[in-house]
Amino acid sequence: MYIHQRQNWPQFTWNDAVITTLLSDVRHAQGRLLGQMDALGFLLRQEASWATLTQDVLKTSEIEGKKLDTQQVRSSIARRLGIEIAALSYVDRSVEGIVEVMLDATGRHREPLDEERLLGWHAALFPTGRSGAVRIMVGNWRNEQSGPMQVVSGAEGRERVHFEAPSHDRLKPEMTQFLAWLNSPPATDLVLMSALAHFYFVTIHPFDDGNGRIARAIADMILARSENSTQRFYSMSAQILQERNAYYDILEACQRGDLNLTAWIEWYLNCLKRAIGSSNEVLGLVLKKATFWQRHEGETFNERQRAILNRLFDGFEGKLTSSKWAKLLKCSQDTANRDISDLIKRQVLVKDEAGGRSTSYSLKEGAEPTKS
Repeated sequence: MYIHQRQNWPQFTWNDAVITTLLSDVRHAQGRLLGQMDALGFLLRQEASWATLTQDVLKTSEIEGKKLDTQQVRSSIARRLGIEIAALSYVDRSVEGIVEVMLDATGRHREPLDEERLLGWHAALFPTGRSGAVRIMVGNWRNEQSGPMQVVSGAEGRERVHFEAPSHDRLKPEMTQFLAWLNSPPATDLVLMSALAHFYFVTIHPFDDGNGRIARAIADMILARSENSTQRFYSMSAQILQERNAYYDILEACQRGDLNLTAWIEWYLNCLKRAIGSSNEVLGLVLKKATFWQRHEGETFNERQRAILNRLFDGFEGKLTSSKWAKLLKCSQDTANRDISDLIKRQVLVKDEAGGRSTSYSLKEGAEPTKS
């Protein structure tokens, strides 16, 4: 028997003695992080939030096996937040869609999540009406044609079934009940409510696809409420990706149990605590980047050099070569070589050890970003 088949569903319970101390620890960690960020000033907070949101969009998609282009994600978020950068001229519609969902969830966290808004999120995730090559119900609940909704993980041909969601004919009343619960004055701590909302939504699994991403967006929305802030400084999705096997294991175990969710809440809060702890990586990267530009204040860098240096701090994929420089900045090979030679003379870049045709370049030691 699955949890949603039990008579008293969805009257969740948990062991306060187990949860209270852990919840207090998480709240303390939240408060310390927000205090640290407040001390940084507006521009650094904005940079840290931008980096975190980028990570969140990338990782919540990667959990589902979808790898997005980092620069497209950064460009889309920057444009929507009004951050001035050399934005990409083209961003894929699927990237725009998940960015729209995540920013709407956290930026409008105080507003109710009604059916229209939720269905809009789903439509944004699937702008072509397809999940891969398969046509799906977009902007609506799954129906009889969708068949039994099994929650699976793993590569094609090696899928693992974790549980089966409620049948399609139950979805309308289930979602009406869920949204009423979500929009009611909270009867418990908002951090705890984010754990419950995540589990509750994933269990119903109302859509043909995208349920995991939307569940995490809902959880982030409630976490933003708990902090009363639209800015994000840690990524729960990035931490879940690191612990993906444990994530699916605990979901499966609780789906086959009773309505006592102590085990799920305990795992979720510990995962959240680790996510907040990992925020030091993003903050360290932002501070290194800010320190670098302060150190070189007053020096002249052309737009191409600034663009590449910022990319190196923001997480450059692969090795930086002159040919890659020319391709990214749409300039000639000679121009790229001149830009790079100038930065080497100024001791900003150094040539990597491997030479010849595979010559690549890195930030000089002391300027390089923290690796994520």
